[in-house]
Amino acid sequence: MSSENLQGKLALITGASGGIGAACARALWCRGVNLALTYSSNQDKILALETELWQLRPKLEDSPGNPVISTHKVDVCSADDITALFTSIGQLHGRPGPDILISNAGHGRRIPDIADISVDEFDYTLSVNLRAAFILSKLAIPHMTAQKWGRIVYVSSLAAHGGGINGCHYAASKAGLQGLMRSLAGKHARDGITVNDVAPAMIGDTGLIPDASFVAGTPGDVKNIPVGRLGTPSEVANVVLMFCDTGYLTGQSVLLSGGLK
Repeated sequence: MSSENLQGKLALITGASGGIGAACARALWCRGVNLALTYSSNQDKILALETELWQLRPKLEDSPGNPVISTHKVDVCSADDITALFTSIGQLHGRPGPDILISNAGHGRRIPDIADISVDEFDYTLSVNLRAAFILSKLAIPHMTAQKWGRIVYVSSLAAHGGGINGCHYAASKAGLQGLMRSLAGKHARDGITVNDVAPAMIGDTGLIPDASFVAGTPGDVKNIPVGRLGTPSEVANVVLMFCDTGYLTGQSVLLSGGLK
């Protein structure tokens, strides 16, 4: 089975200080990919991740020289911040945009009842989870089109398929993300760009679900998950890496839920 040569390419990963974003950074770094990592507020975590990645470097085989990691504080609700991010990428990485875009930064407050969801909360959730992915893709696609190669991966959710525990505001944002993915995948397949999403459910060691006790007594309780446990960020990163490796796979949403429906 063939896989892509990802060495020397540049991946932009938003929300890289969290569990899933950090796991994606590790997986791609170990394939020789340069990284532009964003965070919103937790600088300590992103710096710790950067240190960890550099410590991994001597163990890597067949990796190109002069690897680069850059970190960027970005409010993904701000179009100006995202535009400035691409300017920084051009200055630090010498290219106008990433070869691989992992739109992972997300927001989800658990508010099950629509009556309790404020309009501001609804707007903010869609801004982080959907609008940011649109702006990131809009800025990334021209570079990918010019070089006839690109990978765009959105981190969606089981909620996009009608499940989840966070509420309809979160479900709407993730369903919109899947619509964006399918539209862009069909439009840009002939440009050498694949667009896919991974739709995780009940992933532990993340900002949304720190551990199993956090979801005890909810539909996402581990007792309700067929495999009997939470998923891990590294398992999400496995799917992301598969998307990056597989140029024949586009327009797909992979549900990673331990059998939960």
